[in-house]
Amino acid sequence: MLKSRIITSSSLLSLLLVSATTFADELKVWAWDPNFNVAAMKEAADLYSTKNPGFAIDVIDSGKEDIEKKLHTMLASGITSALPDIVLIEDYNAQKYLQAYPGSFEPLQASIDYSKFAPYKVQVMTVEDKVYGIPFDSGVAGMFYRADYLSKAGFSHEDMVDITWDEFIEIGQKVKEETGIHMLTFDINDVVLPHIMMQSGGEWFVTEQGDINIANNRALKETLETIRKLNDAKIVRPTSGWSSFVGSFNAGRVATVPSGVWIMGSIKSVDTQAGQWRVAPIPKLNLENATHASNQGGSSWYVLSTSKNKDKAIEFLAETFAKDINLYQELLQDRGVVATYLPAAQGTSYNMEDPFFGGQPVFQDFAKWVNEIPQVQYGMYTQEIDNAIAAEIPALLEGESVEKILQRVETNIKYQIM
Repeated sequence: MLKSRIITSSSLLSLLLVSATTFADELKVWAWDPNFNVAAMKEAADLYSTKNPGFAIDVIDSGKEDIEKKLHTMLASGITSALPDIVLIEDYNAQKYLQAYPGSFEPLQASIDYSKFAPYKVQVMTVEDKVYGIPFDSGVAGMFYRADYLSKAGFSHEDMVDITWDEFIEIGQKVKEETGIHMLTFDINDVVLPHIMMQSGGEWFVTEQGDINIANNRALKETLETIRKLNDAKIVRPTSGWSSFVGSFNAGRVATVPSGVWIMGSIKSVDTQAGQWRVAPIPKLNLENATHASNQGGSSWYVLSTSKNKDKAIEFLAETFAKDINLYQELLQDRGVVATYLPAAQGTSYNMEDPFFGGQPVFQDFAKWVNEIPQVQYGMYTQEIDNAIAAEIPALLEGESVEKILQRVETNIKYQIM
């Protein structure tokens, strides 16, 4: 029988106390979100235990910020006895841990066939010639839209496919004129839209070598120019925070939601809107190498080198998240997890038509787009640069030069990290 316990913790102190009491013969796992990541790990353990009697796992559920603080504190201090065997790390932060604490995570390229995962996801966990971690969920992006609003303005699904952001703005102006509905939300502190746009242009805040890439970043420059265009066109509905964001589309106040696939659960939470939604590829930036595919969010599993059970941990992850297609079918149906394990896309769950989206096989589209996401190096300072850019958005919307803004951000960031 599988012994699996979920321990909730709202503070760093209680998480430490729980860790100290975990049985030594169990695999310890740190993760957040009981309905998504934690639940996925438990499902994987349940399946694995059917072929491996006696297998036991202890999943400690805590907030992402608590886990990050504790992981940093223990790795920096060298006091590693209470570290887990497996930890979930957000993709944007992976390089920060891998580079700041070399030798703390187990390289897995000898045990895992990374050619079976989305290339952009493998890039996240690669340092020089070593690959760490098991890629998990994708934040593959799509443009969710209200087909009823678009139809009232004279647009079909074909009109929403293979468009640029400039064309999106033109459609948005027509939609607002005909329906009075804003095209999308906009929160000056939210990173979702800027991240989606920039990665679709094939660049990030750092180069592949890890050097700061802000002032001369063409994709970032075009992203900020596009955000200003969206604002100037008066087709955005101002929001502030998660509740305001979700409330806007749940209440039918916006026509589109460009976002990672993880937003689907929130969209589908309003039963009365069933059949009114569709999904199209994201619009493309006005850049030569820009694509209609991008990512926002996502996380992966890592094995700690200090683990006394690391061989067992690697074998478990290799047999589940790096191999088991049936697991990913269940996770897609039960949790909405879009896999970055490419063979999973051939499963029947990915071809199912979704009545909420008018019978569209939406996961089939997302599975295709996963493999088209541009590879970028997220580097170590995504959060710091996000904060610096967010502080400049008011100046952007007031008309200040994008070039001056980006130069100012780069100067400030280099000052912070030197």
